[in-house]
Amino acid sequence: MDFSKLTQIQLSSKTDIKPFKCAEDDLYGFLFDNAKHFQDELMAVTYLLEDREMNVTVAYFSLLADKITFNPGEKAIWNRLNRNIPNPKRRRNYPALKIGRLAVNENYANEGVGTFVIDSIKYAFTTVKRLGCRFLTVDALKSATHFYEKNGFQFFTGEDKDDETRLMFFDLKNFV
Repeated sequence: MDFSKLTQIQLSSKTDIKPFKCAEDDLYGFLFDNAKHFQDELMAVTYLLEDREMNVTVAYFSLLADKITFNPGEKAIWNRLNRNIPNPKRRRNYPALKIGRLAVNENYANEGVGTFVIDSIKYAFTTVKRLGCRFLTVDALKSATHFYEKNGFQFFTGEDKDDETRLMFFDLKNFV
């Protein structure tokens, strides 16, 4: 896919969302029913990737602030996280950026669009440094965990392995 044809825009209350269809009803519904409201309430910022030639929304993603907090029941995971952070900088909380939603138009599935979005987010928050944060987090739908694993995300815990979503993280220091 030629990603240079795509335009990224930040959603606003006046944005006319171009046609978009994905397999997950929840992700489709969020874009058309809730994304503008979340934006207006300062709860999440949504970005659209559009192919203006085809007059279609290729993908969208929503970002919001998050943090990773020490859980005494998950010492092994916390130790693994801390291993990459110098001792004087270790804390009980670390700043993170949450990918609240990420969806790709089903007509563009398996063309690398999702990975392009993830890499663009990683780039923006490590190279451009829009905000100080060490980790990306996501509550991945069970059906999407393989995608996130392929993009370097790890599970926080095994306790949620039977849940509809799994909490995952990516250490942005691994991207630089």
